Amino acid sequence: MAAVEYALSLKQPWATLLTHGLKSIEVRRWPTARRGRILIHAARIPDPRPEVWSLVPAALHREAEVVGGIIGAGDLTTVRAYRTLEAFTADRDQHLNDPSWFQKPVLYGFVFTHLEPLSFRPYPGWMRFFPVLEKAPR
Repeated sequence: MAAVEYALSLKQPWATLLTHGLKSIEVRRWPTARRGRILIHAARIPDPRPEVWSLVPAALHREAEVVGGIIGAGDLTTVRAYRTLEAFTADRDQHLNDPSWFQKPVLYGFVFTHLEPLSFRPYPGWMRFFPVLEKAPR
C-alpha cells in the first residue's frame, strides 16, 4: 500500500504563486506539527480581490485560473509564529500578504521549499490538511 500524501488547499491565485515559488510562506491562523512533502490544492473558489491577482505574472494567469484540484507540491520545513506586526512584515516578500492582514495574538507562516508545479489532478478540497487518495472521493 502506498504512503498517504496530504494536501493543503489555497485559493487561487495563492496556490499558483506558492507552487511556482513566487511565495514560499503560506499564512494561517493555526499551527501544525506536520512536515514533509505536501500537495498544493487549488480551491474551488478563487480569491476575488483584484490586488491579489495583480501579483500574478502574465505568463501564469491562465494557470492561476485552474481550480478544484492538485496543482503542485512542496516540502513544509518549518512554521514561523508571527506575534508582532514587525515580524509579519519582515517576511512580506515571502508570503506576499499586506501588513493589514496581521491579526493578534499570532499568525503562523508555513515555510515551503522545493516547490514544483504538477499536472492538474481534479480533487475535492477540505479545510486544513487532508489526505489524498489514489482515486478522488465522489
